[in-house]
Amino acid sequence: MPDTPYRAMRRTKIVSTLGPATSDHATIRALAVAGVDVFRLNFSHGTHGDHAARHGVIRDVEAELGRPLGILADVQGPKLRVGTFANGRVQLTPGARFRLDLDPAPGNETRVCLPHREILAAAEEGSTLLLDDGRLALKVCERGPDFLLTEVTLGGVLSDHKGVNVPDVVLPIPALTDKDRADMAFALDLGIEYVGLSFVQRPEDVREARRLADGRAWIMTKLEKPQAMDNLEEIVALSDAVMVARGDLGVELPPELVPLAQKRIIRVARRLGRPVVVATQMLESMVHAPTPTRAEASDVATAVFDGADAVMLSAETAVGAYPREAVAIMDRIVRRVEEDEVWRRQLDASSPEADHNVAGAIAAAARQIVATVDVAAVAAFTLSGRTALRIARERPACTIIGLAPSDDVARRLAVAWGVQAVSVGQETPVHTIESVVDQALSIIKADGYGSVGDAVVIVAGLPFGVAGSTNTLRIATIT
Repeated sequence: MPDTPYRAMRRTKIVSTLGPATSDHATIRALAVAGVDVFRLNFSHGTHGDHAARHGVIRDVEAELGRPLGILADVQGPKLRVGTFANGRVQLTPGARFRLDLDPAPGNETRVCLPHREILAAAEEGSTLLLDDGRLALKVCERGPDFLLTEVTLGGVLSDHKGVNVPDVVLPIPALTDKDRADMAFALDLGIEYVGLSFVQRPEDVREARRLADGRAWIMTKLEKPQAMDNLEEIVALSDAVMVARGDLGVELPPELVPLAQKRIIRVARRLGRPVVVATQMLESMVHAPTPTRAEASDVATAVFDGADAVMLSAETAVGAYPREAVAIMDRIVRRVEEDEVWRRQLDASSPEADHNVAGAIAAAARQIVATVDVAAVAAFTLSGRTALRIARERPACTIIGLAPSDDVARRLAVAWGVQAVSVGQETPVHTIESVVDQALSIIKADGYGSVGDAVVIVAGLPFGVAGSTNTLRIATIT
C-alpha cells in the first residue's frame, strides 16, 4: 500500500490548515505525502467556493494516496469587535478614561462603539476587557444601560474592528452565530469529518452543535475560554474530540497558566477517551523562515510527551512561505520523540484507569497483552469508531488498525493517536468471530503491518453490526 512506512511509524497525528498558500492539487498532495493526516478548512476566512474547491482536491489526493484523510471545518464563532475610528486608529494612554457605547458614530481618543449589548449588560465594575489579542487592556469603572466607562490599564494603538475579549465574564451569547450555522450546514453537505466549535463557554454550546450535526460529523470543541475550563469535564465528555486552542486561550489566561491548562486538557481528554489536538503557534516562525526555532521544536515535542493525539499547523501552512517544510519538520520532531524510551515510559505511567465496563476491560486487556507478548498490531473492528478510540486511549506499543465499515468512519479516525484506519466496506460483511479473524489478518498482511508468523490482537463486538458492543478479544497468528 502507498506510504506504508509513514503509516506504520508515527502515532501522533498532524493537522494542517489550508489557505491561500496551499490550495492547488500539487501543494495539498505534497503536504499529505509529507505527513498530514487531517486538513483544516478555516471558515473565518475564504468563501464557500474556496472551501468546496479545497475539499474536492483533498478527496482526489486521498484517492491517489490510498489512505483516509480527515477534514476539519472550523467555524468562526462569535467574534466580538469594536467599531471604527474617525482617523482609523487612536493612541490609548495608561490611566486615561475610555468609553465604550452603542453609538455607531466613528470613535476618537475618548470613546468608540462596542456593538455588543451583551458585553455592556454582563460586565461589572472591576471587569477587564482585552483588546487586539490582549495588546491593550481596560478596567471597567462605571457601567450604564448603554455604555461602559473604563480606565486604560495597558495602553497602545487601537484601530478599526479590533477584537474584544472579556476573560472574567460569562457572556450570554451562543457559540454558534447565524454565519456559523450557515457555514456548518454547508460543510456538512460537502461531507466533512469534524466541526471545530469556537469560543465554547458552556456545555449547552456543545449540545446545540451536536444537535445540528445530527451524527453527520464529530464535534471538535475548541477550548479557548476560561469559562470552558471551569466546565472542562462535562464539555470534554459531550465532545467527540477537543482542541487546545492556545491563541485565544493565551489572550484570556495569563501566559504562565496556558501550559498548565494544556496539560490539564490533555489529561482529561485522554481519561475520557477523546482525541485531543494541540494547536496555535507551534512552528510560528516558519511562516517566514525555512526552519523553526529550537523553542518551537521543544513545544511540539512537549505536546507529544504529554500524550496529545495530534499537533496542528495554522498560519504556517495556510499563508506561510514554507508549508511543506513545516509539515516535514513537524513529522521529524514527532517521530524522534516517539523513538525515545522516556516518551514510552511516560505514556505507560500516565495510563488512565480502565473504564468500569466490559468495553473498557477489553481495551485494557489488549494493552496488557501487547506489553507482554510480541504483537504486530491491534485490529479493532469499529462500527462507529468508538472501539478504535478505546484502544487508542490505552496507547499500546504497536500500531492500531481501525477496521471501519465506511470511508466516513475511517476518515474520522485520522485524528486518533496510533490508529491507521482501513475502510473494509460492506462488500464482505463478517458474521462470525472466525470471519473477523480471517479478514483482520488478511488486511494486516496485505497492507504490510505484519508478516507470516506475527501475532495480532483482534478486538470486536458480538453481535456484529451493533455500535458500542465491544466484548470480544482474540489473539491470532498471521499465516
